[in-house]
Amino acid sequence: MGPTAAVKLGIAPRPENLKINGSQTLDDRFNDRKSASACKNTYNNIYFQPMQIHPPYLLFLGDAADQLAAKTANGIAMWRPDWCLGQLRLPNCNADLGLPDMSLEQGRQSGARTLIVGVANRGGIISDLWLQTLLEALDLGYDIASGLHNRLGASPQLGERAAAKGLQLFDVRYPTQEFNIGSGKKRSGKRLLTVGTDCSVGKMFTTLAIEREMRSRNMPADFRATGQTGIFIAGSGVSVDAVVADFIAGATEDLAPDNDPDHWDLIEGQGSLFHASYAGVSLGLLHGAQADRLILCHEPTRQHMRGLPDYPLPSLADCIQANEQAGRLTNPDCRVAGLSINTSALDATEAQELLHQTKARIGLPTVDAYRFGAGPLVDVL
Repeated sequence: MGPTAAVKLGIAPRPENLKINGSQTLDDRFNDRKSASACKNTYNNIYFQPMQIHPPYLLFLGDAADQLAAKTANGIAMWRPDWCLGQLRLPNCNADLGLPDMSLEQGRQSGARTLIVGVANRGGIISDLWLQTLLEALDLGYDIASGLHNRLGASPQLGERAAAKGLQLFDVRYPTQEFNIGSGKKRSGKRLLTVGTDCSVGKMFTTLAIEREMRSRNMPADFRATGQTGIFIAGSGVSVDAVVADFIAGATEDLAPDNDPDHWDLIEGQGSLFHASYAGVSLGLLHGAQADRLILCHEPTRQHMRGLPDYPLPSLADCIQANEQAGRLTNPDCRVAGLSINTSALDATEAQELLHQTKARIGLPTVDAYRFGAGPLVDVL
């Protein structure tokens, strides 16, 4: 897709006064737990209009405290460099993507159409300094897209200014489409899901590396994003951690629907079945993905589950068994095809030794898909 192409993202917000059965709004139904089952049955009768986010992008880094705070922008720049014209950094910004520094005016003159808030700050709050910059961006004709927890649309000033200018605000962390519950019905096409021993072990990078390798071989394949950074990279997707639990499987089915028999949907995994905080999302993805193949991702230097010091990491064998068993609820042929180990904390020699030892012990192709390439994984698909 070229940098001027329109990118589909989610579904446009429904009219606030949309009525269900002539009485309550859909939001009323969600707020009334007693009506939850009735609400589930209304979805096929509701019409939503598609949204579009337009590249090229100007990446807003704000006053990021460090490079990690700009990880969303960094991911976009790494995987979609042709969409990223430059970076906008405020005073005291300690992050640098290596892109040209641009003002809002320079970005527009270079052709940028959307300002991407690619940085996370403490609490996800839009500061007064940020707000001034975002309002100026709207005055210059930018759409604005954000993955922050705090919604752009929650700011009356931004909402009013965008409406007056005929521009759009995109809060990609929050799905605006209503999903059905999962059906478990067999779908055509092939699907791969990345799973993990823990969260933040490289599932998105692994999935993207597999897509890159497949496309280099002219294999029909598409990355399906399930988190906010992935959505900016793919141009579409569903941030599943914001989907009501009952609908995670259904949202994943919508994300990877029927396709050509030889086409691969490569679904970005989230969390881990062994992480007490995020296992619910991981399980919903496994059921909705209906994956033919899984790739297990792992970070070998972890001493415990991220953020849970009382929970040790599972063994690779236990993780393989648990994910295969869960995935076989909706696809009896689901199995782990290989491992992708994040070796970023190791030097090249240590990394290769670990990969060789793990492959010999587990008996499956084992790579660092981002660092050394995903070829051996694609070979067995």
